[in-house]
Amino acid sequence: MIPGPFLHRLFLACLLFVSALSSCKRESNADAAFYYWKQTLTLNKAQHQVLDEVAAGKLYLRFFDIKWDDHAGKAHPEAIISFKEPVNTTKLTPVVFITNQTFEKLSLAGVDSLAMQSNTLLQHLAQAQKINYQSVQFDCDWSLGTKDKYFQFLKSFKAISKKQLEATIRLHQVKYQVKTGIPPVDRGILMFYNMGKLSPKPEDPNSIYNPKDAATYISYLPKYGLPLDIALPLFSWSVHIRNGEIIQVYGKIGKKELSNTENFQPAADKNVYKALRSFFTGGVYVKTDDLFKLEETDKALLEQAAIQLAEHLNKKEHKTIIYYEIGNLNISTFKTKDFEEISAHF
Repeated sequence: MIPGPFLHRLFLACLLFVSALSSCKRESNADAAFYYWKQTLTLNKAQHQVLDEVAAGKLYLRFFDIKWDDHAGKAHPEAIISFKEPVNTTKLTPVVFITNQTFEKLSLAGVDSLAMQSNTLLQHLAQAQKINYQSVQFDCDWSLGTKDKYFQFLKSFKAISKKQLEATIRLHQVKYQVKTGIPPVDRGILMFYNMGKLSPKPEDPNSIYNPKDAATYISYLPKYGLPLDIALPLFSWSVHIRNGEIIQVYGKIGKKELSNTENFQPAADKNVYKALRSFFTGGVYVKTDDLFKLEETDKALLEQAAIQLAEHLNKKEHKTIIYYEIGNLNISTFKTKDFEEISAHF
């Protein structure tokens, strides 16, 4: 028979061992969600599966844009969402995109009216689909000149709607928060992408995300005055270059199009493709010898971004990791487990 004190010590040793194992596991206080940014809501079977398995159906849905109409001399809604399928009415957050020009042109006296009109349209669209939303997210890259009007819009909208408000936050607005101001909302959404400068030089880093550019901003995150959720990119694009100058950036010209050997061949530099002839693709004119610099996101890139970013965030605070966006998600690039592993870093 084993003596009682020995059993007691053995029991304590086992507890300490189990505790040590648990502490080695990565703890996460984050859940996942997706943006949907297209005008018509329709997801294929694979996208539905990812939405359900990764985010339990949690969706941030762009309802409409607000832009300034110079001819009419007023702000007006554009690209209003059209529903082609039913939505999960309990896990949906409406998103409204507003151009900075709208607040450049709008008078201060017109701000409250715009807030009321926006709330009315949002309620109408939601009620038609029986959507019961608890919060609204606004996406506007405000400037010093429009800060006061945008912030007044947010205050007015909250007073009218009685909803929780969220606002997207760019990295430069974190670094220079004293100058740019902090929007009067309940939560911010840090857009952790589009941080680098677009460049025609093949050797310059990915402008969607690269650790060097990110490092110039993220040390300011612990002092930011709002609780933050995180938006991470799922998109890729190609930079159209002619004679050393950037012509345009195209999301619709990706690896599939650039891999067409009748039109392109790989250049000497990685992820750069050279046009073999002059032609049109997707309404874009491509001239012989034009270059396309492909900038992509994949699991490895997002994991690198997550690891770098997580070091500067409070892990005790609950966060939502919102992936932008599921409407253009390439299922061959990202799997369900990829999102789970990336989100786990937070």
